[in-house]
Amino acid sequence: MSHTIKVIDHEGKEHQLEATPGFSLMEIIRDAGLDIEAICGGCCACATCHCYIDDSWLSKLSPADDDEESMLDQAFDIKKNSRLSCQIPFSKELDGIILTLAPKF
Repeated sequence: MSHTIKVIDHEGKEHQLEATPGFSLMEIIRDAGLDIEAICGGCCACATCHCYIDDSWLSKLSPADDDEESMLDQAFDIKKNSRLSCQIPFSKELDGIILTLAPKF
C-alpha cells in the first residue's frame, strides 16, 4: 500500500511524493529531488529543512522538543506551524500530510 505526502515548493508548485514509514519528512523530500537544503543531514543542527505544516495536521504531530525549538529560534520567517522536517518521522498516520517549504534566505 502506497503512502504519500503533499509538498508545496518554493515556487508554490504542489508535489505528491511517495512516503515510506520510518523515514523523516526531510529525507522523503530530499530523496525526491526537491529543493531542500538539510545541510546537517537530519541532526537538528541547522534549520535548513524548515517547513510549515498545514494547520489541519498539526494536532497529529508530537510537539517540537527543546532541540527543535532552539533551532527554529534561529530560522527565518517562523510561524505558529513552523517545524523542522528532519524531526518528523513519517508514519502511516501521517499519510496525506500537507506541508510547505519555508522560504530560503
